[in-house]
Formats: sequence, C-alpha cells, structure tokens
Amino acid sequence: RGAGQEPGAVRAGQEPGAVRAGQEPGAVRGLRAAQGLRAGHTTRLEAPDRPPIDVTATPCRHGPRFSRPVTGDVVGFALTWPGQHHGPLWITGDTVLYPAVRKTAAALRPGTVLLHLGGVRFPLTGPARYTMTAADALDLCDTIRPHTVHPVHYEGWQHFREGPEALTAKLESAASAEHGKAFTWLPHGTAHLTVV
Repeated sequence: RGAGQEPGAVRAGQEPGAVRAGQEPGAVRGLRAAQGLRAGHTTRLEAPDRPPIDVTATPCRHGPRFSRPVTGDVVGFALTWPGQHHGPLWITGDTVLYPAVRKTAAALRPGTVLLHLGGVRFPLTGPARYTMTAADALDLCDTIRPHTVHPVHYEGWQHFREGPEALTAKLESAASAEHGKAFTWLPHGTAHLTVV
C-alpha cells in the first residue's frame, strides 16, 4: 500500500520500497532474506507503520498429473491484511484447475484474484495443459464469485494457446453478467489501483 492510499488498496506497478525480481542473472542477489513457502504454510510480513500482511502459499500443479518431476514445485499465494474490503488477494500461480485448487478457492473465498491463464501446451506433450484456460477461469469463478479478477500470464511466449484476443472473446461472451464485471484487464506498463 503506497503512502496516501486508502486502506485496503494495492497499486499494481512500482511503488516506493517495492522489490522487483526476475529470472535474469543476478536478479535474486538482493533477496538473501527471502523465505520459501510450501503449500499451506503462512508467513507474516511486518514493517514499521504498515499493517502486517499474512502470506499463505497455495497449492498449484503446473501440468497434468505426475508432471512434477518435469515442471517442478510451484505455489500460488493468498495475501491478507487488516482493512481489506472484499477478502483475500489470491495470486493463483502457474497451475491447472484441479481438486486442490478448487478446494483452496472455496476455502479462501478471495475477493481479488490474479488469475494465471494462457492454456499453455507444448507440441511434445500434445493436449496436456500446463495452465488454466478461459473455460477453467469461468468454472473457478463460478465457485468463488470474486469481486475482481485480473487475468495475467497469457502472452509473450509461443506456448500460450489462449492469448489476449481469444481470452477476451471467451470471457466477455460468458453467459453470466457477474463474470463480465469481475474480469479487469491490466494494460502493460500502466499503474492500476485495485481496492482489495
């Protein structure tokens, strides 16, 4: 939460004190105090004059059953803090829709979701999917009825099978008006204020 923002607001983009990390060489050098979390585990982030943020790792599976030896372990994150207006902020992580994700979603009842999509597939593995599709997004949102959904992780690589145009068409043509209001697209390179 940036200085001067209303409680419960998070700005997407660079904020004073924000840490940017990526996979480029040396990106994690400054993150020596970083702590890994296993699904189901929680840590609390605290700083002077800031509300505490509880970060809970949520289950993910980045592919079909038995793909973990190839894809590795992945998690999503649920963030909670005092003053949230609509419930937890949930970052689904790179996952397919499977029972543990459904169970987590139902238990969390997040108000805001950063939903990793793209329907990732690779020629070598045929129809096997490695992330959720638009149909999965609608199915998941039927379960949790979030206030806001920000689709992310759907363009920039050849393995994405549902890019922005396909996702927009499928999500906006969904029968439920509630879904259409929930999906908010975030333009690249712009800040966006989301009340969480």
